Amino acid sequence: MSDKKIDNAIVDPKTYAHVDEFHELFTRLRKEDPVRWTEPDEYRPFWTVAKHADIMEVERQNDKFLNDPRLTLQTIEVEEKVKEFTGGQSKLIRSLVDMDNPDHRNYRGLTQAWFMPPNLKAISARVDALAEKYVDRLEEKGGECDFVSDVAVWYPLRVIMTVLGVPEEDEPIMLKLTQELFGSTDPELRRENADFNVNTVTDFFNYFNALTEDRRKNPKDDVASVIANATIDGEPIGHLEAMSYYVIVATAGHDTTSSTAAGGLLALMQNPEQFAKLKADPDKYLNGAIDEMIRWTTPVKHFFRTAAVDYELRGKKIKAGDNLLMCYWSANRDEDAFDDPFTFNIERSPNKHLAFGYGAHLCLGQHLAKMEIKALYKELLARLDHIELAGDPAFVEASFVSGLKRLPVRYSMKRKAA
Repeated sequence: MSDKKIDNAIVDPKTYAHVDEFHELFTRLRKEDPVRWTEPDEYRPFWTVAKHADIMEVERQNDKFLNDPRLTLQTIEVEEKVKEFTGGQSKLIRSLVDMDNPDHRNYRGLTQAWFMPPNLKAISARVDALAEKYVDRLEEKGGECDFVSDVAVWYPLRVIMTVLGVPEEDEPIMLKLTQELFGSTDPELRRENADFNVNTVTDFFNYFNALTEDRRKNPKDDVASVIANATIDGEPIGHLEAMSYYVIVATAGHDTTSSTAAGGLLALMQNPEQFAKLKADPDKYLNGAIDEMIRWTTPVKHFFRTAAVDYELRGKKIKAGDNLLMCYWSANRDEDAFDDPFTFNIERSPNKHLAFGYGAHLCLGQHLAKMEIKALYKELLARLDHIELAGDPAFVEASFVSGLKRLPVRYSMKRKAA
């Protein structure tokens, strides 16, 4: 493969939908060119950072490597359209993941307590009940379904919308907009007649504008009320920041968990000895299995950082202003960080995966995500008798946030305990 073909493959959304091709490419990069100057067609150049240790080195120094102004892979054409629409700004939204300190610290502090274990205990019974409801739905499907579209996308969506304060009847809107946003490069998911995400983001903002007005008049015990009435240093937070806060909670708060739930089931089906071990003793193995599912799927495939200073990384001279692509899925298969990284092992310990990021930007919702997956799999393992693939799985064609879009399964279930 020529240098140009490698560079183009790194940015091609189709690469991320073909798992074996992705890992073949990045295994080569980790071995031959782990910090690679990358100049793909139609994109501004950047450094591709493929190894676990190098990503940790960058992430722990958030004063030297900034989230702003470039965060995700976008073509030059899309970047220019965004700037034209926003009047010069490089992004349509400004959420926690876009911010550097002190804004990041201040805005994260607004909702952080909501997503910490002490507060999550208050909703654990609700999460357990929802897990049971969606495994009931699996049973109602009569032995064959698409696990993604029938179960995996809906369960985490209901959980995060309960936390946020979005009514259940509006969940189809939230799901559609989320899939358009993260699947904007997938022909099956992107919005028709829209070549970048402005219409999707506008619809999100319009929805959350109305929610904000309601929560300012009638505050409730939910995250929407926190955002709607938030102040920093005594001043209300900006409109863009408020709308963006809703969007990041409403999208990343369920899509990544859905991807892990579905991708974890696929991995278990493909590794029946691991599945049997987990079913035989879930109390012993489930926590480890969840971390391994998260490592295996790595739903957030990348973020960018921008060097604030000149820096040397693995012998490469990074210049101030250079962009670095942090390839988390590659890091989570790094042979120097994991024993047998291409083996799905529910007993893997330690499991220092980077699927939630690292350092100051460690995922705010990681504890909620693990709690959801644990509740779902406790119910699933207790009631599944047998499950197998009923067709070919398919992955989203997207380089930023992606996972399975189809997982056809055939199964039998035990009688539900009274």
